[in-house]
Amino acid sequence: MSLSLHPSTRAMLSRALFNSRLPAVESASGTVVAFRSRRTFYNSAQLPVLTASSTRRRPTLRPYQQPATQNAVNGPSPVTKRTIFIQTENTPNPDALKFIPNHRILPEDFPTTFIEYLSPRSTLAPPHPSPLAAKLLNVEGVSSVFYGPDFITVTKVSDANWVHIKPEIFSLITEAVTSGETIVNSVAKTSGEHAQEGGGEESLGYNEEDDEVIGMIKELLETRIRPAIQEDGGDIEFRGFENGTVLLKLRGACRTCDSSTVTLKNGIESMLMHYIEEVKAVEQVMDPEEEISMHEFAKFEQKLREQKGAQATASTGGKGTLDTVA
Repeated sequence: MSLSLHPSTRAMLSRALFNSRLPAVESASGTVVAFRSRRTFYNSAQLPVLTASSTRRRPTLRPYQQPATQNAVNGPSPVTKRTIFIQTENTPNPDALKFIPNHRILPEDFPTTFIEYLSPRSTLAPPHPSPLAAKLLNVEGVSSVFYGPDFITVTKVSDANWVHIKPEIFSLITEAVTSGETIVNSVAKTSGEHAQEGGGEESLGYNEEDDEVIGMIKELLETRIRPAIQEDGGDIEFRGFENGTVLLKLRGACRTCDSSTVTLKNGIESMLMHYIEEVKAVEQVMDPEEEISMHEFAKFEQKLREQKGAQATASTGGKGTLDTVA
């Protein structure tokens, strides 16, 4: 600090500064300049020097470091990511695996709780083509694709290995979900043919023409039996009630499962007969294509037995296989 003072005042100030041991310097113009003590000045000299660029530049955050409150002012981020988690579950059928993504598979307004694709052609034909099912059936070893409300069951041929198939299935499902691709489309039918299994009228739905017994059967199937079968990666269809026999059709993982007969007899039949006295038996209905396939397989098995002779016996390792007794 510099002051312009009267000569007498300046002399008194100089003596006071000298007595207090503070260094003072008198400029050529007669101005007295006083400094702080040497210790204080030394300590001040150790402080970091701020440059103009450091003092004027404000810190900025990268886009991924922006605080959450900023979105309320500037709006949502232009880049959004969709996360997906796919869980797999084994089913009673060793050739079927259940995939559960955190994403709905069938549309909310879909007429039934399932749809099944048994051939590549069915994935392209109306009324419900599916690009994802077409890609899955194109994987070597995959024989059918089943959609539930929120899961996908993939069935393979018996000689294929899940170790080779599973990674590609994971990749296809992940790509379809994260890209926002429509899993099941709905288009108008050009003929009366229904290419897919399911997707039509709900067989367990309420019908005014149903009598009391059929209504009770449907209610039990819907509330007590269907949830358990869906847990195993399948579903069930009601095909009728004739002469005390309930006609059903198992779908998905249960369709080709060796234990499906046990499921029908020990599970479904026992429950229906326990609650509804009019029910005497439960049988699974086979579609014409399945009947032809089973008939052809029976002929092939008979021919194989004739070639192998009396040593060929039925196998306990799987349905339709043969073991040779050594």
